[in-house]
Amino acid sequence: MTSLTAYTRYADAQAHFSSARLWELFDGDRERLNIAHECIDRHVEGEKTAVIVVKAAGGEEILSYRQISEDSARFAHWLLSKGVRPGDRVAIKLEPSRAFYAAVFGAMKAGAIAVPLFTLFGPDGVKLRVEDCKPKLLIETGDFVADLDGFPATFTANTRADQLAIFQYTSGTTRELPDAVKHTHRAIVTLMVAALYGTGLRPGDRFICPSSPAWGHGLWHGTLAPLALGLTIGAYAGKFDAARLLQALEQHRFTNISAAATHYRMMRVSGAAPKHRYFIEKLSFTGEPIDSETAAFAEATFGHPVCSMYGTTEIGVILVSYPGAEDFVVKPGSLGKPIPGGKVEVHDPEGRPCPPGVMGEMKVWRRNGWIATKDLGRTDEDGYFFHGGRADDVIISAGWTMSAIEIEDAVLKHPDVREVGAIGVPDALRGQVVKAFVVADRHGNEAFAKEIQDLVRERLSQHEYPRLVEFVAELPKTPAGKVNRKMLRTKEKAHVD
Repeated sequence: MTSLTAYTRYADAQAHFSSARLWELFDGDRERLNIAHECIDRHVEGEKTAVIVVKAAGGEEILSYRQISEDSARFAHWLLSKGVRPGDRVAIKLEPSRAFYAAVFGAMKAGAIAVPLFTLFGPDGVKLRVEDCKPKLLIETGDFVADLDGFPATFTANTRADQLAIFQYTSGTTRELPDAVKHTHRAIVTLMVAALYGTGLRPGDRFICPSSPAWGHGLWHGTLAPLALGLTIGAYAGKFDAARLLQALEQHRFTNISAAATHYRMMRVSGAAPKHRYFIEKLSFTGEPIDSETAAFAEATFGHPVCSMYGTTEIGVILVSYPGAEDFVVKPGSLGKPIPGGKVEVHDPEGRPCPPGVMGEMKVWRRNGWIATKDLGRTDEDGYFFHGGRADDVIISAGWTMSAIEIEDAVLKHPDVREVGAIGVPDALRGQVVKAFVVADRHGNEAFAKEIQDLVRERLSQHEYPRLVEFVAELPKTPAGKVNRKMLRTKEKAHVD
């Protein structure tokens, strides 16, 4: 039977996909399966490169499947020598590196639970997560690598498919601990839906994702999925620098990239894109909507439209734009269409499906019921979905319902605006008015604010513009790099009070 990886067309995805066929891509079965075996050990023949770690300061670290297999086997034995047992948590606070991959895959080989932690977390952020998951060990340096040589280079993983493998924390602030999403080894199978149709992974791709593997996108879509298919992948270590990434795209001839919208925006404003030649055939983004200026830049630079992949850490990917599918039209600004076999609808407050063009809450059908995404959206006549922001990002002014996402997109069309966050603030007359916090390349004053307001009026409507504009040096971000509107609202409320 033809493998799902052999199909690239949208029509074929709808005709041939089934959940059962995903299992054909793996060695394991519904009873016994191990992520480390599926991603690393079964691909060790020869000296094929598994990971190219692009370092912010320059240079790279190149790791073969064989080296990661042997390192992770030794790490698994090392864990056992330290008293770690199956089910124990191992927290790993490392940048992509030889030590990081040895620890993540070694922990899962041993039957322990890997808990990746963001390297830029301060003491409070680490403390909250450590107190929550109670790890047996916290790995913060790669010094342990020197101790591995005395341990065997092979380890036979023996885990149940339904055994816990990874705890993944979502990207909240350090003051409000997000839930740890608990993934089993069989999650690698479900993940392949996003891999095949969200990032468009296929055999032969040279794939790179610059997002941190502490987050869902960087770990699951950027690391585990492509390695499970035996691909050569790129990872990024250190403070993100768009010029360094663009250089690496040319140097290592990457053909497929998936990144956060912020990464593409930083590539655009860096001015470094014209300096290089690219081999990119498929592009995708996730995390937040991409503004139209950046989307146009990506298509002009790489020669292909950038494809949205929408989901959450809790529910997974549910809307995609099928990168590499020649028969799928990528609509600018859209989230795409449901994954094969998926059912997504936009509902009104009473739970009824909204007609095309009407904003409501996006919901996905799971286990005989509708699950709320907590995001707003709408569809068009062709069945494409469009993002309307988080449910708590809606701004209602004088009876008008406005989307922070659409307002931000319009503001970003001003050539001097680098970043923007829009929120609703209290107003005695209108209930709320829009306030835009703007990071710009020129000094902020009343004339500049009026330019922004006039631009939004022109592009959206006479009522849908920021009546208040505040110029700031930087915007609060979540650890994953998204504009933190919740923190903007909190600071604004504290300022008013």
